Amino acid sequence: MIKRIIAKIHPRLAVVVHDLSMVWLAWTAITSFRWSFEMERPELGLFGPEVFLVLAAQGLIFWITGLYKGLWRFASLPDLWNILRAATLGALAISITLFLYNRLETVPRTVLLVYPLALAVLLGLPRLAYRYWKDNRLDILSRSPGVRVLVLGAGRAGDTLVRGLVRENRYLVVGMLDDNPKLRGARVHGVPVLGTLEQLAELARETAAQMVLIAMPSASNPQMQRVVRFCEETGLPFRTMPRLADVVAGRSSFGELKEVAIEDLLGREQVQLDWTSIRTGISGKRVLITGGGGSIGSELCRQVARLGAESLTILELSEFNLYRIEQELRREFPDLLLDSRIGDCGDPASCDKAFVQARPEVVFHAAAYKHVPLLQDQVREAFRNNVLGTQVVAEAADRHGAGNFVMISTDKAVNPSSVMGACKRAAEIFCQNFAAQSQTRFITVRFGNVLDSAGSVVPLFRKQIRRGGPVTVTHPEITRYFMTIPEACQLILQASVLGNGGEIFALDMGEPVKITYLAEQMILLAGKQPGRDIEIVFTGLRSGEKLFEELFHPLENYQATNHAKIFLAQPRCMAWALLTQQLQQARLAVADYDEEQLRRILDQLLPEFAARDTETSATVIPFAARPS
Repeated sequence: MIKRIIAKIHPRLAVVVHDLSMVWLAWTAITSFRWSFEMERPELGLFGPEVFLVLAAQGLIFWITGLYKGLWRFASLPDLWNILRAATLGALAISITLFLYNRLETVPRTVLLVYPLALAVLLGLPRLAYRYWKDNRLDILSRSPGVRVLVLGAGRAGDTLVRGLVRENRYLVVGMLDDNPKLRGARVHGVPVLGTLEQLAELARETAAQMVLIAMPSASNPQMQRVVRFCEETGLPFRTMPRLADVVAGRSSFGELKEVAIEDLLGREQVQLDWTSIRTGISGKRVLITGGGGSIGSELCRQVARLGAESLTILELSEFNLYRIEQELRREFPDLLLDSRIGDCGDPASCDKAFVQARPEVVFHAAAYKHVPLLQDQVREAFRNNVLGTQVVAEAADRHGAGNFVMISTDKAVNPSSVMGACKRAAEIFCQNFAAQSQTRFITVRFGNVLDSAGSVVPLFRKQIRRGGPVTVTHPEITRYFMTIPEACQLILQASVLGNGGEIFALDMGEPVKITYLAEQMILLAGKQPGRDIEIVFTGLRSGEKLFEELFHPLENYQATNHAKIFLAQPRCMAWALLTQQLQQARLAVADYDEEQLRRILDQLLPEFAARDTETSATVIPFAARPS
């Protein structure tokens, strides 16, 4: 009752009274015990002047060392260390104070040695006991049984997760699993390590688990696929902690539990970047990004803003996309000088105005049409935007003295079979050859599919699964390279500081992924069974679509760079006069809407290009009958 009244007067007063009481107890008890061995002892009293000097000196040290800033509820080893430090410094302060008061006549030297240890024990034990009581108390009237969960991974992440779960009423941790044999039989915060990950299905039944929690944020792609396979065998819902890269980037918090996403299965190990050189190339610079409202463009905007660009200009044709990224950047980076401009990069007047206003030192050209089937029969729009638009932006960068120009390309530009790929390859050729005519460093970065980007297969599959299927795949054997949007943008930034001009850098996309596997995993992650709950239908290859994508042309003779994830493709030169003549003819063909002429120009620019215009009828192949 007294403590409750004191706490109402001042939240910390009860703690101050407790600690000074412990000082009084430690000092008087040790002093009295020491003098009990002497025949002649001074009359000290329990509340003499000497005791008040001890309380004053020790209380001052408590305040200086910040002992009352810590909360008993979260007392830990750092708090105990601070208590020991305060007790030791307090003994020194007491020695000086009493020396000035009475030359230490009534203080045996052994008291000054034993006092800090006794005080540390008297201050530390109540704090630890209070925390233990808080962590383990059970309110029987309000506590619900909680969801019975198994935790996969008994490392640091598992330790952190279990520590948080044991304090909550929502979950009851019944066990942990880990492949490390040294942990077998061990306990983490009282929770036993029951076995290996392969025993998950068996142990889930034995423990009557209702959910599985994956505490392996640093797991690689194959490791995560293996763990998810074990989880799926149990038939139980499962959640995971976010990847370390997402935590570092601020996209997730470390203790957060989320559903396993397809990115967790297809994402690769965290990319190691030379952030010093990247920051040097961006920090304090004026940057212009075309197509800054798209999937890649918007992430580039975020990364450029995070790296400390002096100003950022976004040129974007889509009003809604521009509005969305502008609102986000103004909220997250209020100090950034931001200029959002609606405009077509292929419009010379609009592009030139943006360059005059921005005076950019670095240009990222991400604006492009990229949907292969749509562009297959719209050669004019594909050529106008992807080729002539690139020429307009590149020439503006040269004319206004930009230092770096980075073009975002695609693996579909290698041995192109589609109009979209052929136009991107023609844009690459222009940038490679224009580099020799300009003071601007022109660099091309080529990579494959990006997970969850606008118009990609992942959002399509997600919508089809939500509707109950079927999930449509063009061919049982079709494969694609995948990487996450942040990884692609980080490697673009890395490649932008590697080249001297005229290079094509191709990003290491890892192993290609079967689209059928992607569809199966997305169905399983949605809690359904492929072929039973949701059918997978094979519709046949679309016009311009290839079974396998390539990152290099055989004649490009690629080689490694200083970065393990970036390769250099050797440029294939072309006569500048011939190239400019063909682009001029293309500009006239665009004005006349002469698509046949544009196809002929593509064939002349790219001898390896053979535009496919065959129509493949949609063929339904039952999931059970698909090839393995």
